[in-house]
Amino acid sequence: MRIILKIIAAPAVLALTLIVAVLNFSVSLASWVLGILSLVLAVCGLFELFIQSNPQWGITGLVLAFLLSPFGLPAAAEWLVCKLDDLTYSLKTFIAG
Repeated sequence: MRIILKIIAAPAVLALTLIVAVLNFSVSLASWVLGILSLVLAVCGLFELFIQSNPQWGITGLVLAFLLSPFGLPAAAEWLVCKLDDLTYSLKTFIAG
């Protein structure tokens, strides 16, 4: 019974390995783009906050800039990809052991 589960898990490991590789590339590319967009939003938010004296839009721009920064959504996406990679590693150890 255990050998049947290992045979069934082998294609899943292959698929998860490819998916993790594609997602790692996508997350790195998206974090680069979102980092640039975060910089633009931060500058616009500071402009609204101090030059235009509009604190509502300024704070909103700064919060959105933080969410798009490498500490916001890209970090959450990287965490999810890391957990998917951990699942792949667990399946590999199940097949090998």
